[in-house]
Amino acid sequence: MSESTPPREARDAQASGAQTRGAQTSGAQTSDAQAGGAQASGAHMSGAHMSGAQASGAQAGDAQPGDAQAGDAPERRAIDLHDAGPMRALAHPLRLRILGLLRSRGPQSVGMLAEATGVASGSVSYHLSTLAKHGFVVPAPEYERDGRERWWQAAHEMTTVRSEEFLDDPERREAAEAMRRTVLDSYHHELVDALNAEIDLEPEWVAASDSSDGAAHLTLDEFRELGADLAAVRDKWWARRGEPREGTRLVRWITHTFPRSGS
Repeated sequence: MSESTPPREARDAQASGAQTRGAQTSGAQTSDAQAGGAQASGAHMSGAHMSGAQASGAQAGDAQPGDAQAGDAPERRAIDLHDAGPMRALAHPLRLRILGLLRSRGPQSVGMLAEATGVASGSVSYHLSTLAKHGFVVPAPEYERDGRERWWQAAHEMTTVRSEEFLDDPERREAAEAMRRTVLDSYHHELVDALNAEIDLEPEWVAASDSSDGAAHLTLDEFRELGADLAAVRDKWWARRGEPREGTRLVRWITHTFPRSGS
């Protein structure tokens, strides 16, 4: 590999051209690297689209066999965020995590959520009340056996927000950016956790993992086509998110597309 400084376009392609499959990084074979944890369920950002398995905060291993019941379907598929309040509510790592657990595991008691997050029940209840205030979760009294502990369930499968709506509205733009930064932080932690957990995976599962990125000069229509292609792939596999089947394991994907400024 030459040590001379490449021209700008080549540098840009390298900066966006790392690929890990089994694992490749900028074309150099390195050995098996996995880029998936499993955050299961919840956000689609356009300008950002946080879709089904994204900004919900559930971590690898959160979806357990038999956790979600057939009757646990949320009241509708997505909650669309337009106001600053709900976006600020999700700009909190623990609330994002709790929402992800409810979306991936199905209805949970406060105690179950406290055990899963390692946080005191009182704190979990406080954050649940905030999520309920903004319509992300709803009580699930049908699961309460003795009336001593409240149960909750997610009200939707995913969260959507179109950040281009807020470009001329400083308050909503700042709230959307705060939420998105929290989501991105959760992605980073999730990917690091997945890398750390790789040592315990079977080689076949590691080899099937993939992490890649790339760049191309596209027109706006081509950029939209790229987004539509990725959405079709996401929707195909999101449709299989139901009950765990024999031989399956929770697999995570994360996608981002964005234009480079000044290019």
